[in-house]
Amino acid sequence: MLGGQFIIQSAPAHAPGNPVLMSSLVANTDRLVIRPWRPEEADRLFDIHRRMEVARWLSGKPMNDRREAEALIDRCAAQLSADPRFGTWAVVERSSATPAGSVLLKPLPDGEGEIEIGWHLHPDSWGRGIATEAARLMLERGLEDGLDEIWAVTHLDNHRSARVCTKLGMRLLGITHHWYHEPVLMFWIGGRAGQEPSLAPDEPAPARSS
Repeated sequence: MLGGQFIIQSAPAHAPGNPVLMSSLVANTDRLVIRPWRPEEADRLFDIHRRMEVARWLSGKPMNDRREAEALIDRCAAQLSADPRFGTWAVVERSSATPAGSVLLKPLPDGEGEIEIGWHLHPDSWGRGIATEAARLMLERGLEDGLDEIWAVTHLDNHRSARVCTKLGMRLLGITHHWYHEPVLMFWIGGRAGQEPSLAPDEPAPARSS
């Protein structure tokens, strides 16, 4: 372990609403708890996704209505209910009980089973190592669950996320168009010593990103 722990929590049989509450994997550190998003946290999720400084690295379109956050929480619950290994979780600071943002572990689009790790936080939680701490837990979880390798992709100019990838020990391979059909930086980590990536980049990374 890298300073955290995993706990399987079983909710009581009468747990209302969200089906993922019936069996939730929670990752803990002294500072953070990683758990499913809750319906009553839609305001916080909306406040994260309505901000262009966050949305520019995701869809490029900020949320305009709280109901979009409610629908996103429902989709996250459905994903975790279908396969609790993969999905999007809230990253919650113990000191405030407020979600700092999300961390994800899920298949990459248009891939062949490659698994991506990602994160997005509210700007009020940037610069404090929260993304690195949460992502490190999820990397460890994925590898302990038997994943052979894990990938991360960032926009070419998302230097903040690229630094997180480096802190996690992920290797910058180069630029790829493979999953998102636009140029992104391609980071990788394997579960075995001496392992090499199963995919190669389309071109080298820019020198300034090394």
